[in-house]
Amino acid sequence: MASNIPEETSSFVGRKAELARLEHTLATHRLTTLTGSGGVGKTRLAVRAARQSAAAHRDGAWWADLSPLHDDGLLIATVSDAVGLSDHTLRMPIDALCEWLVDKELLLVLDSCEHLRSACAHLLGEILTTSPGLTVLATSRQPLDIRGEQVVEVDPLPVEGAADALTLFRDRAAAAAPGLALDEPGNAEAAAEICRRFEGIPLAIELAAGALGRDTVQQVAARIRSCFDVPADASLWPPRHRTLRTAIGWSHELCTPPERLLWARLTVLRGDFDEAAAREVCAGGPLTADGVSGALNGLVAKSVVGRDGARHRMLDTIREYGRMWLAELGEERAAADRHAACFLGLARKAHAGWTGDDQISWYHRIAEAHADLCAALDHLLAHDTVAAQEMAGRTGFFWCCCGHLPQTREYARRALAAGPAEGPHRTRALWVLGITVMLQGDYPAARRLGRECTREAARDGTDEGILAAAYLCGLTDLMTGRPEAGLRGVDRVLRSTGTATPLEKAYRLRCRLITVFALTGLGRLDEAAEAAAVLRAVCEAQDECWTRSYVDYQLALIALLRGDAETSAAHARSMLAGKHRMRDRFGIALGLDILAAAIAAQGAGARAARVYGTGQVYWRMVGHPQRGTPELEPLREACERQAREAVGDAAYQRAFERGRADNAEVGLAAALQGELLM
Repeated sequence: MASNIPEETSSFVGRKAELARLEHTLATHRLTTLTGSGGVGKTRLAVRAARQSAAAHRDGAWWADLSPLHDDGLLIATVSDAVGLSDHTLRMPIDALCEWLVDKELLLVLDSCEHLRSACAHLLGEILTTSPGLTVLATSRQPLDIRGEQVVEVDPLPVEGAADALTLFRDRAAAAAPGLALDEPGNAEAAAEICRRFEGIPLAIELAAGALGRDTVQQVAARIRSCFDVPADASLWPPRHRTLRTAIGWSHELCTPPERLLWARLTVLRGDFDEAAAREVCAGGPLTADGVSGALNGLVAKSVVGRDGARHRMLDTIREYGRMWLAELGEERAAADRHAACFLGLARKAHAGWTGDDQISWYHRIAEAHADLCAALDHLLAHDTVAAQEMAGRTGFFWCCCGHLPQTREYARRALAAGPAEGPHRTRALWVLGITVMLQGDYPAARRLGRECTREAARDGTDEGILAAAYLCGLTDLMTGRPEAGLRGVDRVLRSTGTATPLEKAYRLRCRLITVFALTGLGRLDEAAEAAAVLRAVCEAQDECWTRSYVDYQLALIALLRGDAETSAAHARSMLAGKHRMRDRFGIALGLDILAAAIAAQGAGARAARVYGTGQVYWRMVGHPQRGTPELEPLREACERQAREAVGDAAYQRAFERGRADNAEVGLAAALQGELLM
């Protein structure tokens, strides 16, 4: 069953009654909200419940983590990403999301809604109204207060009777201090006392278990006892929240000074992070880069930071405590400056590495760092507009390929308005904005921006800018049925520019791709095939995937136009394999179209119909019925007629509907293997 529900990285304890209730609630209500104090286990319960309920939903279960979002600016984009939508249109994002979900039968989990309650309530009001097959499970410290909401309060684990709290402590103690004998005299009583003191709150218990190995169970219990002996201001916090805050404060006291400083500074990172990012963002003053590594290991050992492979994560409640200390230290601005510098550096490295053998890796790193990159851009737009303009230009093409077109357009527009009125960074941001609007189908705006980008590049005098502008203008010409104009423009620029730097080589590859497309569109197939073969060899030597995939697409088209359907299908599958590596849904949709046409030309009408059906799934993901250069439409129509004639309308429609009903990944895998069993 299709799903992106997070993996469980530690044992799941208790909650049988809650899971039974959730199973019933999710089956009978369209919106269920798990509420409860921080650290009580809402997310863990939601993960387990979603996994158990996924099979009951035709289109699977999908998880949207809202904890990295500091405001509602990326809410719709985050939910769209979670459910597989990469809209390439000019529609409002909420309209695109509603249309995508309208016929879906899926479970959507929104985790950590409390800081976006109003925005989440508005969003859910929209999508639940327009999508009758949608079921939503939310987690929030407070109800969302919208019509039809079923609230399930998540209580701490039982301390008495079933004693699930003690079971959790034992499990986590075994991980923190292997070989510890909790059944020895004194230890069992101390463990039970810890669970009682912390009222069965799972996060508090896990923090206590994280102290073992350095202290005995009895020492941990004694320290916790002394914390609770200190009077607290009961008016400030509800009792359960006060208990958790005491647990976190106690854990904070156990940390060394470098660990406490790192705890505070890590809170500026929005999502998961690796050690390298922690070193870059958090080092400074008394905390050296090597000191960050040591302190990070200490925080992991104390269960303050979670680690899964090379990635690290802080829970919201712990992050909030660290953010309070960051403010106390007066380091909020300095931390934000380091964070922005770190992710500007990431954007620079990724942009420079586009044509190298790490292209796929950079592509994925930019996709995974989306929330942090947006946060860095927001900070730079407020404090360093030159750097903001540079960052918008260097991340924009990656974001276009990832499907983040609305955010790309908005950030490029803001950076152009706020930043310098001329210079290479402005030219690159203009190029990004032009590519974005072109992909959204706003061809008049793309043409206008292409002309402006050409003028700015000429003033800058950099080959990178001149090549970029030529690519934008050439691509716009192709999409508007002017292949000859596109060919003239890129040929002129390719003759007049050099290849001094890797970045210039990247833009030259794109311009040469325009040449191949234009020659094909003009019917000069021999020249197109020769140019494509040469370009593909260059890409292959550099392990460049993006351009090579589109060259494979053109080779598939050229072979089909020449009547060689078998060769066409082979190139189409090669193109699809590359686009799948990059998670480029627009490219996959194009590739499935040409593969279906090649299969139809081989006389396999039902197989072609099923691939066409899978292609429609991907076209819907990007919000278009079909796209591509104008000359493709008659070829598509001819091949579809051929497929229908081969098997008859009824059989064709059955196979098409089967492909459209397939999970996207399943349908793509079948197409790539060439084994579409009917």
